[in-house]
Amino acid sequence: MQLAHKRMASSTHPSAPCAACKFLRRKCIQGCVFSPYFPPEDPLKFTNVHKIFGASNVSKLLNEIAPHRREDAVNSLAYEAEARLKDPVYGCVGAISVLQRQVLRLQKELDATNADLIRFSSNQNMLTIPQSPGNYPQNPHALPPNYGNYSWNCNP
Repeated sequence: MQLAHKRMASSTHPSAPCAACKFLRRKCIQGCVFSPYFPPEDPLKFTNVHKIFGASNVSKLLNEIAPHRREDAVNSLAYEAEARLKDPVYGCVGAISVLQRQVLRLQKELDATNADLIRFSSNQNMLTIPQSPGNYPQNPHALPPNYGNYSWNCNP
């Protein structure tokens, strides 16, 4: 409870520096390009972004992007930075690849299950179709009536 109160107090307190300014050990001025996107309650977000992209590059990027698109850009940078820290070689591409393989595996499983359902449904329909004795031969192993009429002569 006290922790939640501290978090709320720090985000509403005007003199609390944003996570970026706190990390960079500088005064957070009004109009700081980082403050709307890196709140003091989430210092890891900026730390990760800074490790991968650098504060100067992020600052330049944010200043070049229209203000209404900055939040999406920061969220994307944060996701990519976290993925790169987890998997330095592949980053978020590795995560996407894992998810694509999972989708393919699940699609195959779904296809197999649907085939089983169709097969089961067909078997159920066969059991419920009224069967008259005239439709089936009395001896299922008997040869068809016109079997003797076939020519087995291979010479043309």
